[in-house]
Amino acid sequence: MNARVSRLVGFAAVGVSLAAAPAFGQDLTGAGSSFARPIYQKWADMYAAKTGVKINYQSVGSGAGIKQLSEQVVDFGASDGPMTDEQLAAAKGGAILHFPTVLGGVSITYNVPQVKQPLKITGPVLAEIYLGKITKWNDRAIAALNPGVALPNLDIAVTHRTDGSGTTYIFTDYLSAVSPEWAKGPSRAQVINWPVGLGGKGSEGVSGLVQQTPGAIGYVELSYAKQNKLPSALIRNAAGEWVTPTLESVTAAAAGAAAKLRANTDYRISIVNPPGKGVYPISSFTWILVYTHPHNPAKGKMLVDFLRWAYSNGESVAGSLDYAPLPTSMIKALNRRLSDVRVAGN
Repeated sequence: MNARVSRLVGFAAVGVSLAAAPAFGQDLTGAGSSFARPIYQKWADMYAAKTGVKINYQSVGSGAGIKQLSEQVVDFGASDGPMTDEQLAAAKGGAILHFPTVLGGVSITYNVPQVKQPLKITGPVLAEIYLGKITKWNDRAIAALNPGVALPNLDIAVTHRTDGSGTTYIFTDYLSAVSPEWAKGPSRAQVINWPVGLGGKGSEGVSGLVQQTPGAIGYVELSYAKQNKLPSALIRNAAGEWVTPTLESVTAAAAGAAAKLRANTDYRISIVNPPGKGVYPISSFTWILVYTHPHNPAKGKMLVDFLRWAYSNGESVAGSLDYAPLPTSMIKALNRRLSDVRVAGN
């Protein structure tokens, strides 16, 4: 197995012996977001080395993670799109809390061999492409954004995720914010009735389609795009700037989060297309989902202990994997909120 593949597989076997674990001798199991897989893998390695506790996480996509948590198959879920009120009401284990962990961006990648410099695309044009209304790379709308670039008369091959995906939620949340037609039509969700395009499972499937198909366009997590050296389009933000997805531009997107949280204390907030300079507009929190009353209180305590460790120690390594750490003020509030989880001994 080469280094790239080994880095991308799930980490069900991550960790060390549980000899040093609590007397219950139990692992934590979680499932969900592929968007957050690299950071959770890193945290699992670090936490296992420190405590001996294994965190068995399956990168199955946000939709599947929500379903497994709702069915009480796993101890925690992970998603890049917050659960809907209907999903929360349907969960078998009662109330669920959303705990943001880090921020990440969604990169718009493409395969236009004749073009060597990064392409510029606005949100409305991106929506027109995914609605099937712009079908050629040399369309006037794209050419107007890229003066001096010799765009080919090449069909645009739209690609998208087929699985329930938080990355899809972030992408379509952004399209809904910048395109009234998209908001009224496909809208935002983890699974979309796509107007056009070819589907692939996971970021691997989408990037594979893009890399194999001249003229293709797709969306993947920033960390995945960087690790696999995929080109990323520049996107025009609300301030009119052309911005590439970077750690700095994603961090800038979180600047207004504190104000939103004053009106939304359950942390189910969107930060796509925010105001401000230097902001990458397709950015989002990713969340770990936790039952207020875990069905196994002992495991609930292990999970709370892990999250407290992550907020105190794990955030410092987020940047090395192209995620933005949470603001300090948010971490303090989230640590207080962890006390709302009913666990063994509390």
